[in-house]
Formats: sequence, structure tokens, C-alpha cells
Amino acid sequence: MSSEKKRLVVTGGGAAGFFCAVNAARLCPQLEVVLLEKTGKLLSKVKVSGGGRCNVTHNAPDITYMTKRYPRGQNFVKKSFSKFFVPDTIAWFAERGVKLKAEGDGRMFPVTDSSQTIIDCLLREADKYRLTIQTNTEVTSFKKAADGRWRLQLQNDRELTADYLCIAAGGYAQAGKFAWLEQTGHSIIPPAPSLFTFNMPGNPVTSLMGVATDAQVKVAGTKLQEQGPLLITHWGMSGPAVLRLSAWGARELQQLQYTFTAIVNWLPAYNENTLREDWQTLRFELGKQKLYNKNPFGLPQRLWQFLLQQTGIHEDMRWADLPAKDQNKLLKLLVSMEFPVKGKTTFKEEFVTCGGITLSEIDPNTMESRLVPNLFFAGEVMDVDGITGGFNFQHAWTSGFVAATAIAQKA
Repeated sequence: MSSEKKRLVVTGGGAAGFFCAVNAARLCPQLEVVLLEKTGKLLSKVKVSGGGRCNVTHNAPDITYMTKRYPRGQNFVKKSFSKFFVPDTIAWFAERGVKLKAEGDGRMFPVTDSSQTIIDCLLREADKYRLTIQTNTEVTSFKKAADGRWRLQLQNDRELTADYLCIAAGGYAQAGKFAWLEQTGHSIIPPAPSLFTFNMPGNPVTSLMGVATDAQVKVAGTKLQEQGPLLITHWGMSGPAVLRLSAWGARELQQLQYTFTAIVNWLPAYNENTLREDWQTLRFELGKQKLYNKNPFGLPQRLWQFLLQQTGIHEDMRWADLPAKDQNKLLKLLVSMEFPVKGKTTFKEEFVTCGGITLSEIDPNTMESRLVPNLFFAGEVMDVDGITGGFNFQHAWTSGFVAATAIAQKA
């Protein structure tokens, strides 16, 4: 009888929640699935990800390679990826007419280069399996009733019951926002921002905004270091090298209150000693040429000239005439230039936090709470976060699918 239909309520209309909802509805047709989203927008991160192209996943050769891209939650995702991994994501979208392509750095996008393709695909699934979607609907509290069902309190004194509940509410910036989840007995790892850019207020390097180059970036006084593309912005530094560093250092940099020294090696193939060895050959070969005109390292010309200016080298200086004092200063700037960092900026709209529900309290094979039966989690609300490059979305698809499968089997 329809009145006895079991109901799943999913809170959160992002990638993880949506993927859980549509897959649960598909795998268990007799289940009523209700998706609640507190804002007026569904899949908002999907929309803006990858500059509007949606970085769906990462073209990883295997699970071990993939798990090493998660600063927090490596052991957890290793288990969940055995249930639903990158090839499954590619196949899932392909079966629904959405082909994905891999770029040279491993990031995967729809061949249309439009995030709307992914959104439209998910909305079609929602229509096909008669998902009930309620936007501008926030869950204020929930508890288990005597009959074992969930009673959800919504704003405006509305109430909703559910047999199964999947929390896919995303990450929160403040620990206080997790209070409604702590009432279930779950413990929360305090949140910290991850994936952010470095602010360098008033630093002359910001005059090079738009310049990008491969570099190594370290945080002075820590073991944190990353190498990759670095982008100079009007407020400081961004790009994959900085974003990855911010993810790995999320907790440490929070403790430093985002005030530290970044050390940049503009020539990651060199250290000061090896550069000094090659320098004599360069001086000999380029002796008659002006330093400003001849940049032998393949650095962007604006960056090369900036480094010469910072060293105080005159525009007419020839390689053969460079004084030892200026040479030593330039060598140091090339391989270990120091930049005071004061503050951070969220990377575009790709707001990611570390922290969330403690992973030991969740079964990675089902996403079900180990403390409370019929309570499931998906996505960033758990203490899992990846570096930039499609890793956070893969965790969203995986956790959403694993939860959906477990719920469908129970129902």
C-alpha cells in the first residue's frame, strides 16, 4: 500500500546529496525520496567548479594514487573507492549521454566544457525517478521517535518523517553550525578552511598579476611544500601549487592565523648550489648580452625583469659584468624568494573545509552511522577533503552512491 511506502530524506542539494537521492530512487523504486536544500539553488558548487566547466573527477590510474590526494580521510576513501571509483563515475555519466574527457593534468570535464551538462543530467534523473525536491527548506533539528522513524523539524514549524536520513549538508566554516548534528551523539572535528589563496598585501609582486609559472612553494618553519603551476594575482598568489599547499596545511596554517612566510623557488629544477654551478657557464656563454634581454631559464619575461629589479641590477648590465654581490642576491631570489603572507582568500566559489563528522563513527562501506541506525552521511559533512583537481567531487559521487546503495538494500 502506498501509505506504507518507506521514505528517505536527503538534506543538502549539492553533488553528494543529489547523487545519493537520484541513485536511491533508481535502485529502489518503491522508496519515496525527498531532497531538501536550505538555499534556493541546487548543485551550486557543480555550477561554478572548474571555471564553469565542472571538474567532475580525476583520471587516476588506481585507488592508491587517488587516496594520496586527500589530506584527511585517506584510509576512509580507500575503502569507499572499492565500492564506486573513477571508472564507475565515468560509466555512470556515459550511460546517461554525458561523455567525460581527461586533460593533461588528470582533471576530467564533460566534453561540452559546460557544468550545465552535468546539472541537466542529474535533473533529468530526478524527473525520471520522481524525486521530491524542496528548496529553501532547512532542517533545524531531528530526532528518532518511539517507532524508530526520524522526525525532522523544518523552519516555519513544519515537520517531516523519514525511515532513512542522509545528511549531505556540506562543510561548515564555524564549529557551531554542526550543533544540530551533535545531538545524534556524533563528535565533530572542528572545521578549518582548505583550498585558499595567499594574501600578500602591498607586496610589489602583485604588480605581476596574471603571470603564471611552475614553481616550488614552501612555508617557512614547517615541512609544508608543493610544486606546480603558481599564479600571481592582484592580492598575492594562487594556482595549483598554492591551493594544494593550503589543503595539506589547513590545520597548521589556521594555527598560524594565516600569517607566515612563503618561500618560492622560481626554478624548481635547481637549488642554490646547483644553480651556482651552472651560472658560470651561463656567464661565459651570454657574456656580452644584457641580463634584461636574455633570460636563459624560460621564466615569464615580466617575472625575470621583476627579479632583476628587486636585485637592483641596472637595465644595461651585461652578464659578464655582473658584480658578485648582485649575482649572489639574484641567485637567492631565484631559488628562495621570501614573501610575507597575511591572510587568505577563498579560491573562487570553491569553498572547501576540512573537519566534520569523525570518520571512525561512520562505516565507509555503507556511509551509515556506527552510532545510530538508518542515519547516513555523504560528502563534505564528513572529515574528508581532497586537494584541487576533481578529488572532492569524486568523494561526493562515491559517498552519495555508496549511501544510496546501502539504503536501497535496507528498504
